[in-house]
Amino acid sequence: MRTLRSLMLAAALAVALAVTGFAASPLPSAYAKYAAGPTKILPLQRAFPLDELVELSELRARDRVRHARILLGGGRQSSVGGVVDFPVQGSSDPYLVGSKMTMLYFTKVKLGSPPTEFNVQIDTGSDILWVTCSSCSNCPHSSGLGIDLHFFDAPGSLTAGSVTCSDPICSSVFQTTAAQCSENNQCGYSFRYGDGSGTSGYYMTDTFYFDAILGESLVANSSAPIVFGCSTYQSGDLTKSDKAVDGIFGFGKGKLSVVSQLSSRGITPPVFSHCLKGDGSGGGVFVLGEILVPGMVYSPLVPSQPHYNLNLLSIGVNGQMLPLDAAVFEASNTRGTIVDTGTTLTYLVKEAYDLFLNAISNSVSQLVTPIISNGEQCYLVSTSISDMFPSVSLNFAGGASMMLRPQDYLFHYGIYDGASMWCIGFQKAPEEQTILGDLVLKDKVFVYDLARQRIGWANYDCSMSVNVSITSGKDIVNSGQPCLNISTRDILIRLFFSILFGLLLCIFFSLT
Repeated sequence: MRTLRSLMLAAALAVALAVTGFAASPLPSAYAKYAAGPTKILPLQRAFPLDELVELSELRARDRVRHARILLGGGRQSSVGGVVDFPVQGSSDPYLVGSKMTMLYFTKVKLGSPPTEFNVQIDTGSDILWVTCSSCSNCPHSSGLGIDLHFFDAPGSLTAGSVTCSDPICSSVFQTTAAQCSENNQCGYSFRYGDGSGTSGYYMTDTFYFDAILGESLVANSSAPIVFGCSTYQSGDLTKSDKAVDGIFGFGKGKLSVVSQLSSRGITPPVFSHCLKGDGSGGGVFVLGEILVPGMVYSPLVPSQPHYNLNLLSIGVNGQMLPLDAAVFEASNTRGTIVDTGTTLTYLVKEAYDLFLNAISNSVSQLVTPIISNGEQCYLVSTSISDMFPSVSLNFAGGASMMLRPQDYLFHYGIYDGASMWCIGFQKAPEEQTILGDLVLKDKVFVYDLARQRIGWANYDCSMSVNVSITSGKDIVNSGQPCLNISTRDILIRLFFSILFGLLLCIFFSLT
């Protein structure tokens, strides 16, 4: 009888674990497996100060720094459980005069025991999560973003561990980069960028904390061990305090990206998504999981590329294709089309940029007055731009088209002579790569499906909740507090297991 009761209790506990989504797994090494988990959340916040007007030259300079890093590949080192999602704040419009402006997004993450909170920039163009170490002597100690900077204290964390040079992680990461070993046998890194800035430090392992959504209103604390970088030295723009954050949260394709680490252990699915709200006060969400929206179209990722490259085939303006040879968009190590949340504007290769600019100017309404402002093509508009400017389509492999409204390729630059001045937000690429930045990524759901090697998108109001299925590693959130809307199928599944759990408990107690 005691054996039967024990079996019944074990079965009840197993069902309880199935309902909540927890499953145990061993931790064999620094890159060990961890508990496969339920839905998880982290908040994202604005990365730039409010009420700030930024000149186009400054935006281009920031993007040039960004692109130098991308082109050098300096930051690159080369099932389904729950979903981590990041509520986003801020607007993608870099020229909201006297209003709120955001060009980058950052989130708060917690590392260590006891946990320390860090503000880290979200970046799909780099791989690792790195934060500033307490031993860094030249790193910023204050930020013009109105946030407090923190430093990771490795000796002060009860769960911190070092990655040695003989660790398989170190050898796998440095297959294409010379490994760096410190005097105490720590696996080090050094990222040097084309703009002269850089960071170096060593890899650590420690506990990464997040919230777990277990049901429609149930949120629990959760955690997993991850490998991340601890920066002991920074140079160039990284040392400046005006826009300093605690580090960078890389969502690239490398082995040490948070996406790769968590999905390889079944903690999150091999897919992530974002939806950035472009108007008003901004907002949105960044999800480690797949957002489901109607009308999603997909284009395959270009294989064997270090970044999220797509095959752009043509560009249409007002329904007419630009007379472009598709070869100008062909992907290679230095060419192609990159989707990058770390870029503010959008950059077209020179062959496409000139044709695009001429097509827009030739298609605008006669009620629009063209004007050159600070060397940029702008237009004076006295009414809504929706009726004054043509639609634009970016056409990709797989039959997927990205339809752009005027506000997706124009930015508002204030009032001039009693009219609104709108300027072209597309820029001529300094290199041979087309880069799709936040200007065109806003007001759309983007899904990076790494399992199927494709990227999907659909127009969407990012202030609304987005649907994701819990059973397939998907979540539902909005631009403010996370909002979980479980599908009917998920509810029935959970209800079935809940009833089964209750019956098993009743049997157990009846046998005692």
